[in-house]
Formats: sequence, structure tokens, C-alpha cells
Amino acid sequence: MIDYQPLQAEVARHPYPLLFATVSGAHLYGFPSPDSDYDLRGVHILPAKEAVGLLPKQETVVVSGWREGAQMDLVTHDALKFFELLLKRNGYVLEQLYSPLVVHTTPEHEELKAIASGCITRHHSHHYLGFSATQWELFRKENPPRVKPLLYVYRVLLTGIHLMRTGKVEANLLTLNEEARLPYIPELVERKVRGSEKESLEAGEREFHRAEYARLLAALEKAAADSALPDEATARDALNDLLVRVRLRPATGPL
Repeated sequence: MIDYQPLQAEVARHPYPLLFATVSGAHLYGFPSPDSDYDLRGVHILPAKEAVGLLPKQETVVVSGWREGAQMDLVTHDALKFFELLLKRNGYVLEQLYSPLVVHTTPEHEELKAIASGCITRHHSHHYLGFSATQWELFRKENPPRVKPLLYVYRVLLTGIHLMRTGKVEANLLTLNEEARLPYIPELVERKVRGSEKESLEAGEREFHRAEYARLLAALEKAAADSALPDEATARDALNDLLVRVRLRPATGPL
């Protein structure tokens, strides 16, 4: 259960108005350990004077530290940078935008979620294929192998498959597994949630999961090939209109 009060207090200290802030990471994915930190992600709005001036711009704001006994990492991008990432087939920003773990929201947040559906293409599969390969390498090289990177492998692959088939963003592994029905997922999640960030697997389990990784990787590739999603984003004009409106709004506090 997430205590939102310290998260909201952290967000309230942000130097710029926020379009939204949500929880990402292990809490979003459905397998936080007792020692998991809180990954807060969002979008801030630089005032027009800063955005168009010659001085260095804070396109990304990063704040990290302990708050009320919890480790928090708050990372926000300026709206322009975030919107450009949406148009570059970046799965990370989609998951942050559509995270149901909302710390701060605005009407523009809801508008952006509606617009961003027009940013989703079949080529988002490349993000999930690449991310899963990176996580598999982390898992493969460890001795003993840990549960955490393996759960990331499965979460990423199932998110990508679901996105290719439905056009909807879902990052919670247990929710994804309601459709995938992989019998080993609940037990792996339980080991991570009841253990720690360093919970490990038995050495003999590695070969089974290697075969499952290969099988799901092929399933993601097929889902992308069969997907009805478009090849190109269609939301550029709508994103531009929203950016202009939020940029020209006086920076007098929260949106």
C-alpha cells in the first residue's frame, strides 16, 4: 500500500508547475520489495521566458534523497522534451503517462493521455525488444541469478505483447499475467515482494527461464508483425497545440 502523502509533499517542492507526476518502477510493475525506492516521474512546464531564452534550460529536473524514511527519485522532463519522446516511440514515457499510481494530475494530464494514444505505433515493439534483451543480459551474467532482473524481463515482454495486440499500455505484471497465464509468475513475484532487491534464484532454474525468454521474445516479434497499430504517429499537431497552450499560461503555481 502506497502512502501518497510524502510523495505529494515531494512533488509540491518542485520548482516548476507540473502537468502530472506518477509512480513508476517496481511499484507500478506490481512487485515492490520492502526496500524498493519510489520512482516518481512526470512533466514540468518551463515558463515561456525560460523556454525561448538563451540561458541554459532545465529540460530535466532530477531530485533524489530520503524523505520520511523512504528513498525517492523524482525525475521530470519539460513538456517539449516529453512530447518529443512520445513521438519517438519511447515506451518509458508511455508507461509514466498512463501509470494509474497518480501523485499529481491536471486536466491537461487527462488531455495528454487522450492525445498520446495517437503516438502508439507497431514500432514501439523495438523499445520492448531492446529493453528485454538488456534485462536478460543482466540476469544472464549474474551469479547467483536474481529474481529482480528476471521479473523485469517478463514484465517488459508481456507489456510489449499486450501493447501490440491491444494498443493499450499495461505495466503491472500480475495484471498482464491474467491474460498470459504463466504459472511461474505469481511465485516469482511473491519471492521478490517478500524478500529484497537481491532475492536470488536457484542455479538450476536458469535454463527453464532461458527457454521462456526465447519463446516470449518470438511471441512479441509475431505480435508486432500481426499488429493493427499504425506505422506512424498521428498526434503531432494535437501535441503541438497542447504544448503552446501550457507554455503560454502564466507560471503562477500548479497547473
